[in-house]
Amino acid sequence: MGWDVIGHEWAEQLLAGHIRRGDVRHAYLFTGPPGVGRRTLALRFAQALNCTSPLSAGQPCRACRICKQIERMQHIDLSVTQAEREGGTLKVEQVRELQQALALLPYEAAYRVALLLRFQEANANAQNALLKTLEEAPARVVLLLTADSPDALLPTITSRCEVLRLRPLPFDLLEGELARRGLPPEEARLLAHLSGGRLGHALRLRADPAGLEKRADLLNDWLELLSEGKTGRFAYVEDLARGERAKEPVRLAFQTWLSAWRDVLLAAAGDGLQLVNPDREGEIRALAGAVGLAQARRCVRALERGLARLDANVNPRLLAEVVLMDWPRV
Repeated sequence: MGWDVIGHEWAEQLLAGHIRRGDVRHAYLFTGPPGVGRRTLALRFAQALNCTSPLSAGQPCRACRICKQIERMQHIDLSVTQAEREGGTLKVEQVRELQQALALLPYEAAYRVALLLRFQEANANAQNALLKTLEEAPARVVLLLTADSPDALLPTITSRCEVLRLRPLPFDLLEGELARRGLPPEEARLLAHLSGGRLGHALRLRADPAGLEKRADLLNDWLELLSEGKTGRFAYVEDLARGERAKEPVRLAFQTWLSAWRDVLLAAAGDGLQLVNPDREGEIRALAGAVGLAQARRCVRALERGLARLDANVNPRLLAEVVLMDWPRV
C-alpha cells in the first residue's frame, strides 16, 4: 500500500529517504492549513519508521499489526498529545506528561514516536517546556509536530525541527482523487472547490451533509438579502443572532458569505481564477456584473473585519447589522 499521500509525494520521498539513509531527524514539523494532510503524513512516517514488514526501505506495508495500530493512533509506542478540543489550549502539564513517557525506551517498535497535533494551540509555557526535549531528544525518539504555520510557533521550536510545508492540491487533481474514491463528478467538483484543495477537509465535508445543507441555505439567504431593504435585513439578523451562543451562527454565516463575495470579486476582476462556489457560478457572475469590482471589494473587506472582531468583546447582532447594511441592494 505504501504511503498513499496524494499531492505530497515530494514529502514522502524526503522522509523515506531519511529512513533509507539512516538519517532520521529527531523532530519534524508538518505545516499547512487544516485538512491538507498534516496528520496523515505524520502517521505514514511513523508507520514507515516502525513497520515490521516494509514493502521496501521507507515504505510501510500498512497491513502489519504495528501499522494498523499506528493508523488508529493506538500503538503503545505512539504518544498523541493535543488540546482537548480544536481551538482549545495545549497545556504545559500535557507536555511534561509526554516527556515522562519519552524517557522510556520503545516497548516493541524501533522508535517511540510523539505526535503533537495542532501545536499552534500550545501556550507559551508548553512550547518552552518542549524545547529541552527538542534540544536533547532521547535515543530512538522522534517528535512529529503539526501546525497551521511555522510562524504560529516560537522560532526556537521551528529552528529545531525539519519543516515540511504542505500545500493544498490543484482543484482538478483533488477532483480526480475524489472521483477515484467513488464520488459522482458534480459532487467531486463541488467538494474539491469548497475544501480549497484539501483532501481531508473535502472528506469531512462529505461526511457532514447537514453542514452542506446549511451552506446552501446561507447562500440562498445571501442572495435574498441583497434584494431586501433595512427592515428585512434587521429581521434576518435578529433571528440569526438569537440566543446566548449567537457568535457561532454569525461566524458561520460570515465565513460562507465571505467565500461568495470573494467569488464575486474574482468574477468582477475577470482574472480567470476558479471559484470556490462553482455550483453558484451563474448567480455569482450576474452579481459581479451588477455590483462591480469596487463594491465587491468593500463587501469582502467588511466581512473580513467582521470575522476578526467576532473574537473581541463585540455584540454579534450589532456587528451583523452593520455588515449587512453596507451590502448593495440589487
